[in-house]
Order: sequence, then C-alpha cells, then structure tokens
Amino acid sequence: MTRVALLSRSANLAYFQPLLQARDDGLDVAVWPDPACLQAEVAVCWNPPAGVYADMPRLRLIHSIAAGVDNLLAGQDTRGLPVCRVVDPQLAQGMLQYVLWSVLHFHRKLDQALANQARAHWQRGVQVAAGDFRVGVMGLGELGGAIAAFLPSLGYDVHGWSRSPREIAGITVHAGQAAFDGFLAHCDVLICLLPLTDATRGILNARTFAALPQGAAVVNCGRGEHLVPADLIAALQSGHLRGAVLDVFAHEPLPPDDPLWRTPGVVVTPHMATMPTAATVAEQVVANIHRLRHGATLANTVDTSRGY
Repeated sequence: MTRVALLSRSANLAYFQPLLQARDDGLDVAVWPDPACLQAEVAVCWNPPAGVYADMPRLRLIHSIAAGVDNLLAGQDTRGLPVCRVVDPQLAQGMLQYVLWSVLHFHRKLDQALANQARAHWQRGVQVAAGDFRVGVMGLGELGGAIAAFLPSLGYDVHGWSRSPREIAGITVHAGQAAFDGFLAHCDVLICLLPLTDATRGILNARTFAALPQGAAVVNCGRGEHLVPADLIAALQSGHLRGAVLDVFAHEPLPPDDPLWRTPGVVVTPHMATMPTAATVAEQVVANIHRLRHGATLANTVDTSRGY
C-alpha cells in the first residue's frame, strides 16, 4: 500500500482523497495536517507547508495538482526527489479564453465603457482595427506559445518575448534580455505568461512599465510574484498605464484591505484563468504513482533548477 499525503497550507485538498482511491484502492491517503502525512511516499501538493519535505523520511515523489510548481519549490528542500506537474490539454483553451477576454477588454475599450457607466456618462470610444492594436506575450511556452499563435487569426499584431529564440508563424519573436525593451515598445497590451523563476520574479516593475507605450495595459495570469504591485499602482496613477487585469497574486486569497481591490483601472479575478479538472489531476497523479512503483519513467517531470 502506498501512502499519499495531500499537502496545502492554503486550501483543503480533501476532495482529492476519493478521486485518488477510486483509481487505486491500494492508496492510503492522508490530508494535512494529519500527522500521517509525514510518513507518506508521495506528496500531492499546492502551496505545501514550509519545510515539510524535510520531515518526510519516506518521501519518493512530489507532485503538483497544477501546471505550475513554483509554490512547491519555494523555500523547500526537495532533496533531489522527482517533481512532477499536471499537463491538461484543456488548460491552453481556458487560458486562451481568459487572455482573449482581457485583450478585448482593452482593445474594444470596455474598460472605458465601464468607467463611464459608473458615472452615467454616454461616450463612444474611438475604435481601432485589430491590426492596429499590438498584443505582447511574455513567455512562449506551452500556454503562451499556443495563445500567441492563435491571436493573429483575429487580426492582431502579435509580438512575443522568450528567453531563447523561437519561431511561431504569424508573430514577431524577440528573444533574450537584450531584446526586452524593443519587445515592450510594441505592446499596447502586455500579457505575462512567464514561469516564475529567480530571473522573472518582480519582472512587472517600474522599469518594465516605463518601457511600455503611453496608455498601455497589463494582464498578469502568470504568477503573482511577477508583479510589483506598488509599481503598477504608481504607473496607473501617473496615467502612463491605462489599466490592468490581474488573476494571480503573491498572497491568495487577496486580502480585503489590499489596495489593488480599489485601484481605478484594475480588474481583479480570483485565480480563475484556467485550471485542470480534478479528475485529470487524479488520473495523472495515480498514473505516476504506478510508474513509481514499477520503476518506470515518470511523466511531466520538472527541471527544478529552472523551475519548470
């Protein structure tokens, strides 16, 4: 029998217990803070307790319940153990829908219409063609690459930025730090879909915002730690930035007294852009547990030195 620990300090993962056991009745599943978690061989996690892996002497596998793993690695000693993530083909579709809504929010001036509605003020904003509205996508991995490749089909002028050179039909790709400012200059709306690493932490900062065109907007559906909130608020209050759509935050839920809730031009959504179904998570976790038992190659492993 394999013991599995469902570990989170910010969410109750108990709903995974019957889903995992339905796929393998030989699993002994414990839910944090049950002390039995510390004797588990497999940790299934979202935002696990600080330092918990070091207290699990039998641990053999660390598994995310999502595509991202930064919250599994931050401040933790993984002891060289394998770390796996969930890959769901539907994630790209969900993220595309969220990004497209965000792009339309600014391209079609829905932000201005909503602000005018609050004042009972009738004013039709000047509309521009999609080809004259530049969309920049930071991060051209599995999700960002698919989204950047789709947007030109709607007529948008799309620019992408990644750490290394890539070729994506229909978009202009800027690669490496030397090309970053040139990329930012071509963004009427900037979409952040980067993984969270030491290099990308705080990348949405005052310098980045200053390099964007006057009146640009920002959409962050990467990780909350990409954003320096005070810098965003300052850029909005100065009028340099027009608005922002934020789906992820360094501390979730976003505290009620956080100024982002009340900053004009900011749309806050509760980390809803996209997520794998619970059934998909359970299937992939159990499949990897079976691979672990039989010494087979694990699926969707992560390079912990890169963070993705």
